[in-house]
Amino acid sequence: MSLQSIILLSYLAVTIFIGVIAQRKTRTANSFHGAGLGVLMCVAAGTGEWLGGTSTTGISEYGYVFGISGSWYSIANGIGIIIMALLFAKLYRSLDTVTVPGIIEKYIGLNARIVSSILLTFVMIAVGTSQIVAAGTLGVSVFGMDYVTAVLILGTGFIVYTLAGGMTAVGYTNMMHLVFMYGGMILAILLTSRDVGGLSGMQAALPKSYFSFFSVGMPKVSSWLIASILGACTAQAGIQPILAARDVHVARKAAVITAFTVAPFGILTALLGMAAKVKLPGLANAKQALPSLIMEMNPVAGGIIFASILAAVLSTVSPIILAAGTMITKDIYHRLLQPDASDKKVLFVSRITTALSGVLCMVIAIALYDSARILDIVYFAYTLRGSLFVILLLGIYWKKTSQRGAISGMVVTSMIGLIWVSFKALNGSYPIHPEFNETYASVIAALFSTVLFSFLLKNPAIKSKMKSSAL
Repeated sequence: MSLQSIILLSYLAVTIFIGVIAQRKTRTANSFHGAGLGVLMCVAAGTGEWLGGTSTTGISEYGYVFGISGSWYSIANGIGIIIMALLFAKLYRSLDTVTVPGIIEKYIGLNARIVSSILLTFVMIAVGTSQIVAAGTLGVSVFGMDYVTAVLILGTGFIVYTLAGGMTAVGYTNMMHLVFMYGGMILAILLTSRDVGGLSGMQAALPKSYFSFFSVGMPKVSSWLIASILGACTAQAGIQPILAARDVHVARKAAVITAFTVAPFGILTALLGMAAKVKLPGLANAKQALPSLIMEMNPVAGGIIFASILAAVLSTVSPIILAAGTMITKDIYHRLLQPDASDKKVLFVSRITTALSGVLCMVIAIALYDSARILDIVYFAYTLRGSLFVILLLGIYWKKTSQRGAISGMVVTSMIGLIWVSFKALNGSYPIHPEFNETYASVIAALFSTVLFSFLLKNPAIKSKMKSSAL
């Protein structure tokens, strides 16, 4: 077994150990989902939604192809979190719920909560699956094992520590992950800087466009901004720690710190992609930019940096499957099926649904290995998340929004997003215009279909007495 493999396995073992220890503080359903969290726990748990495999290998791929402009992905996420913190954290906190569908119910109705819970659970499963795929690929490249074995071993580890400690395990382990992620990327930059001659060496070796923040193209940048701003306000895994914070002041402070933790990370990984372009200019697959760069380093440094990539995956998978389990339990089981269930029963169901969410991510990851469809599914999932926020905004601010109109809007938006992504997958371009992607199509569909169906499918008043002045 290589030294890199030993380092990675040791890191996974420590993560599982911390999660199991956290079980001591998880005696109730509320503690499992999160309750009374301080700033540090909120930041640690919340960053996991945004700093996953995409923020490491994904942004480095954009750095390899386009340059520093690839960092817009994480910068856009940071901007979205700031907007959510300043404009919606207080409102969300006032509604006494730990799920985004629970917020939707307050303004649109119970049926809208159920439908949105199903859609947002799909979003969580899609994102979780993409992270499991990244973990399995890492296992193949570092451990030399086959993909299925890597997914089963690493995926089981993810589930075990999340299942044991819930939100406490997510917070404790993500503190460690954050240190490793930033530490690993900074170490990688220091080591590769010597080989490529630092920033001046990259400037001499790369086209000038690589140092422009807009070389990736304004349509892509604007798409990331729209998706991130809308998505940040309905991202269950990112919002759940805010809803579980000790009070609104802790929630806002934690969200702002989370934003400034997330935004700079992409700059580091984009720079590494640019360094890989200088050092390894002939890569056939830009997705391998960061892993290939790390493989050029000495085993100890490479092992630490690979551990930082694993940390990024772990930091996302854990809150994602916890968020999926929370919505299934709170929105469907406890709200609809068994409203009188005891706390012990709710805690049991929470663990079961969280485990099943993790297992489902593993099964899909294995089924879709070597398929580009997983990326299509993730793109589709992100369009749903942002579009649901458009519908929620209508529910909050437009008093004519009807429950049936909102649900119809959710269905239409889902269909439009699926058509857009499927058309691109089959034909290589979007239906209307090459740059009119699924984000634009779904947001517009959500707005107009909800308004239209609210006029056509009116129902008794369903507006909550909560006022938007709660902002």
